[in-house]
Amino acid sequence: MQAWRVHETGEPRAVMRLEEVAEPVAGPGQLLLRVRAADVNFPDALLCRGQYQVRPPLPFTPGVEVCGEVLDVGEGAQGRPGDRVIATPALPTGGFAETTVVSASAALPAPDALDDAQAAALHIGYQTGWFGLHRRARLQPGETLLVHAAAGGVGSAAVQLGKAHGARVIGVVGGEDKAKVARELGCDLVVDRRHEDIVAAVKEATGGRGADVIYDPVGGDAFAKSVKCVAFEGRIVVVGFASGVVPQAALNHALVKNYAILGLHWGLYNTHDPAAVRACHDELTRLAAQGTVSPLVSERVPLDAAADAVQRVADGTTTGRVVVVPGQRQREVR
Repeated sequence: MQAWRVHETGEPRAVMRLEEVAEPVAGPGQLLLRVRAADVNFPDALLCRGQYQVRPPLPFTPGVEVCGEVLDVGEGAQGRPGDRVIATPALPTGGFAETTVVSASAALPAPDALDDAQAAALHIGYQTGWFGLHRRARLQPGETLLVHAAAGGVGSAAVQLGKAHGARVIGVVGGEDKAKVARELGCDLVVDRRHEDIVAAVKEATGGRGADVIYDPVGGDAFAKSVKCVAFEGRIVVVGFASGVVPQAALNHALVKNYAILGLHWGLYNTHDPAAVRACHDELTRLAAQGTVSPLVSERVPLDAAADAVQRVADGTTTGRVVVVPGQRQREVR
């Protein structure tokens, strides 16, 4: 089969190689999947760079999120050939390949309301958004939610989930094209950080109060701005550092202004509370069936374009989700 592999760490476009490799085998407790779609995530770039918290042995195949069809069931695993599921592949056998293996216990039924690319994009980003907004920040209807990188894959999920819960959503973006996307997603106010003062805009929109919940997958300057416009008893949810800069929080400032800084590492719920992950998936499936949430898939690219897609996501030049669709030629992918 064909699979992208990384033999040395570096920028995705430079180190990802499309190779012919042996098809993986479903081990005990695993499912062998035909990859129908593999969503590109920022962690895929971090894996290529050797900067992710998980460092699989070299060579490895990136691709942390897939929608796939079950081909084979390993010993002791629950599943049936033909089932359509979403899952996080078991590294080093990632999802940017024609087939991959996943843990059967973590595989979830793909929502019928979504196509393969949308289903692949529903998993990590929306689970992260749901746990961040509801379990960690306890977002309430009527509160103001500020979302950084609102037109990106992670941010767009948070925007939709915030609106679904009755929050007023302010989206921060970089550039007019992304501002247009954020408005279409339903943001009540869009702030273009390239031309507008984020802090002033949030203060004006909230009558000086600030945002009750701030969702930050960016870090760096975004976090620095967040602490200046967070409300009394506000909550800043830290979900990543796409800027490449890990901010240093001034805890005396958090004390004086009476706000909370909350970390969110969604993967830990798979270990500590897998039942909550399944309950969240059931809720996301319900919202998808209603049309309340719908992953923003901006591009569907063939397998041979995966390295370029990962690089562009890493560079921050994409909107929504870019999804790799194995088995389709370039002219067939829209």
